[in-house]
Amino acid sequence: MPQLSRKQLLSLYSKLRSHFGFLNWWPAKSNDEMAIGAILTQNTSWKNVEKAIARLEANRMLSLKAIAEAKLSKVERAIRSSGFFRQKAKRLKSFSTYIVSNYGGIDSFFKRSKEPRKELLSIGGIGKETADSMLLYAGNRPIFVIDAYTRRVLSRVFGIDAERMGYEEVQRIFDVLPASIDLYKDFHAQFVELAKNYCRKKPLCSKCPVRSMCKYASKAAST
Repeated sequence: MPQLSRKQLLSLYSKLRSHFGFLNWWPAKSNDEMAIGAILTQNTSWKNVEKAIARLEANRMLSLKAIAEAKLSKVERAIRSSGFFRQKAKRLKSFSTYIVSNYGGIDSFFKRSKEPRKELLSIGGIGKETADSMLLYAGNRPIFVIDAYTRRVLSRVFGIDAERMGYEEVQRIFDVLPASIDLYKDFHAQFVELAKNYCRKKPLCSKCPVRSMCKYASKAAST
């Protein structure tokens, strides 16, 4: 497994924080909305998720209890903008029904579940990234979320093959950091902003705020 030092990771975070500022991510008014958004954002852009959340709110369905009680067809119509909406509607219904039936709500789930990550992963349609997003942002557990943006930035900046590594293998890279919930939340958000604005599939290296420490940018500049 590639080893990155605490100094390397915090240096990257410092440059990102200096450029983007504190990002206060995840953008949600409640833990219900956060959990719903984590499912909706699978394989789509956040802009599409925002549209779906607005529709759910307009239809008074922006809660796990409301989704659990709603007809599947109504959920499908509300989240149509999120892509794969039929599949996601089933996942939302399954997740909401499980949480409400067994715990009454998401906050109670995080208080009472003895193994919340294992339990989340046992629910259909909830993968590691989605579960860890809920754990970090709704459950306030110090667990680093690994997504495609994080893999891309790590691969380019440090020259490691993070895009082909296993999920937990990438996650363990961050074990050298202090187990700080606030740090994990903001660092993950910084990865997202960098990848969306500069470290795109076709990167904008000349304008990137971390180009001075990026191996990909250095190699590109020399060719």
